Amino acid sequence: MDGFWGYHSEWNLGSPGGWDYQRITQEIGKAVWARVNRSTSIDIEIDFDHPLLYPIDGFVKMLVANHQRLAGSNSGQIAVIAEEETLEDVTENINLAKRLNSIDGLSSALLAPHELEFQDGNVCYRGAPVSLAFVDFNTDVLLDLHRKQNLSPLLQLVAEGRVVNPRGTEPINVKSMFELLTSAGKERFSAESVMRTPWTRRFLPGRTLGQNGEQIDDLYEWTRRNWENLVLKPERGYSGIGVRVGGVNPDADEAINLALDKGLYIVQQKIPLHLWAEECVSYEQGRGVFLERVQTDFRCLFGADGLYGFLVRYGGVPTNVGSGGGVQPLAILKSNLPVGEAVKRINDAMLQIDADELRDVLDMQRQLAIDHRFTYLLGPIKMALRPRLVTLDHLQALKRYTEAVWSDCLILEKMYLQGALKGMIDIEHEELTICQSQPWGGAAAIFATDGLFSFGAHPEGP
Repeated sequence: MDGFWGYHSEWNLGSPGGWDYQRITQEIGKAVWARVNRSTSIDIEIDFDHPLLYPIDGFVKMLVANHQRLAGSNSGQIAVIAEEETLEDVTENINLAKRLNSIDGLSSALLAPHELEFQDGNVCYRGAPVSLAFVDFNTDVLLDLHRKQNLSPLLQLVAEGRVVNPRGTEPINVKSMFELLTSAGKERFSAESVMRTPWTRRFLPGRTLGQNGEQIDDLYEWTRRNWENLVLKPERGYSGIGVRVGGVNPDADEAINLALDKGLYIVQQKIPLHLWAEECVSYEQGRGVFLERVQTDFRCLFGADGLYGFLVRYGGVPTNVGSGGGVQPLAILKSNLPVGEAVKRINDAMLQIDADELRDVLDMQRQLAIDHRFTYLLGPIKMALRPRLVTLDHLQALKRYTEAVWSDCLILEKMYLQGALKGMIDIEHEELTICQSQPWGGAAAIFATDGLFSFGAHPEGP
């Protein structure tokens, strides 16, 4: 199989994260794999070191190229800007500034937005001009902070086109855009994106067309009747906050009332849970070693120059690291057998490991996470014991897929700038003014798609 099954659940065109977490996961996962292979024989050849398994490399290359374009022969620095309360805790931002600082002739700093200043009309940090800024929050947060702290220097960087991602991506960075890819006129978009987009409608009263072109007279009542196969989620949101999933959250009335009370929701086709699930070996005190079904989330990270790599997550529904989920190493399957068969062989071998030995492996894994500062809130981020497997053919298919999404986002922005999306974007005037001061137009950015994908190892049926 040279393709893959499944859908993207959402795109993140604002300030997506995860570009360094996979590198850490790979390093820990490779060490764990070597340790597991001392306890059992796993006759499968896999590769943890393919360049696309380390998205931080492509991201840094993009930032450096843009710094050089904007700064030229002048001195300057790349500012990594994050909310003040996250500066000491978000490991990937800390690592990014260190990585950029290690490059000859380049300097970087991790800072809060209010630490920027004006000197002789230039935006500086501690006296040094800022040539480029990666801003680790979206424009609504920027506006909220500006109202409290007067972030005029940061707004000047936006207007000068020095902020990654460009704030002009924000108007199309809403989940309601998926309605355009699943209704009349979808032919203007790539067949790849349309195929990967679950049926989506803004959750509004009135009539619309269903997944198969059937007439829906009352979307609210239809959602109530068909709740088992649907999802409700905010048009702008993150970490699964406010999301309700049919079957997982069985109370349709509660889900609908929440959406109506909060406003600005979408209703979406539910991706079959078995399609984006895999089975992993786990261990619990008192239960021992067992096989556990988890929901997977496959984030693709990419830019104008192509695919940077991935972030592989797992957990419950909806999957997100902050709500009890975890991350998973990724490896290229080099043995000549199907992905599903390779995963089964790995699981079967790991199930035979003595429970005390497997507990020792988990202790080693947790210690490595602490050593890498790979923690979140209550402790080390959970990590699957075995890697998720893909093939080189899958990588080629994912490259084509992300190229299509990038191209389709350009179409969406053009539609927005032409006024064709006025009724679909509900952003307050001040935020929209910031967005309009830095149009995107295909400029340097890092985009993410969160994919509910299978590469051949999903269980059969629900």
